[in-house]
Amino acid sequence: MLALLYDVHGNRAALDAVLADGAAQGASRWLLGGDYALFGPEPEATVERLQALAPAVWIRGNGERWTAHPGDAPDNPVVAGAIAASRQLLDDDDIATLDHVATEVRLNDTLYVHGSPRSDVRSFLPTPADDEDELLEGVETPRLVFGHTHLPFRRINAKRGTELINPGSVGMPFDRDPRAAWAIVHDDRRVEHRRVPYDHEASAAAVRQRFEGAPWADTVAARIAQARLDV
Repeated sequence: MLALLYDVHGNRAALDAVLADGAAQGASRWLLGGDYALFGPEPEATVERLQALAPAVWIRGNGERWTAHPGDAPDNPVVAGAIAASRQLLDDDDIATLDHVATEVRLNDTLYVHGSPRSDVRSFLPTPADDEDELLEGVETPRLVFGHTHLPFRRINAKRGTELINPGSVGMPFDRDPRAAWAIVHDDRRVEHRRVPYDHEASAAAVRQRFEGAPWADTVAARIAQARLDV
């Protein structure tokens, strides 16, 4: 079985909970969908934990791109502060390596990306948006798996028939459910979304404690604790 882990965001406690659940479910392979370290309380330990997974396929997210190239990131104090912290904590070789992993991977009949095939910061939503047809241009696989929005869902694009799947975020869900989110692709192709409880309040507190005094850390901690983007 293939485990889909997206948007861990430096939250090792959430990752450990998911890995334990994955082992219990019999996951034997790992698809890592990007945004591994940025924003969370333990960016370097999270990357180290992920590097121990095998066999694993890695995809670059916008978090890896921004960490390697801060000038590419939006002019936002929360993003800038988190990038600066990650660049101080992560090994330079890891930053460079993660910047050069694939932006998309095709396995069997599924294309895996971070945001969409066209962008690592433009993605799909539970309800179709006006740009969905544009984002699906050139997609030939019947199934597309992506992350970025931290909203787990599955639906079929009405025009093209493409199956759209977001496993959700391991480390920072935004659907007001703070449990870690991930998914399994079973051997019969069936996709199962899963949620795993962990001490999300402790992870939120860890961000504030480790980066005490940094305004960006308060925002990130609130997002982890409340599982919301709009805080």
